[in-house]
Amino acid sequence: MPKRKRLSANQKAQIVLEAIREDKSVAQIATENSVHPNQIHKWKRQALEDFAQLFEDDRKGERVREAEHEKQINELYAEIGRLSAHLSWLKKKSGFKFE
Repeated sequence: MPKRKRLSANQKAQIVLEAIREDKSVAQIATENSVHPNQIHKWKRQALEDFAQLFEDDRKGERVREAEHEKQINELYAEIGRLSAHLSWLKKKSGFKFE
């Protein structure tokens, strides 16, 4: 049984671009690149479906991450405050003098 041919992302992209241009048939492209035509159709469909994501605003995701980070920082500061108050209370109740 022959080993599977592994193609890099760049090679796949070139094959899909050829298929999108439609200068050659998918069968010709498949033969030239030793890839099954169904695989080329699958890559082409995937590329066309995901194409719109290239132009989406990446800053939306960044703003969400920043908001989550800010929320986490506020929660941590609140926890520090609670623990400091608890520690002060324990020091006062224990009667020991801590430095």
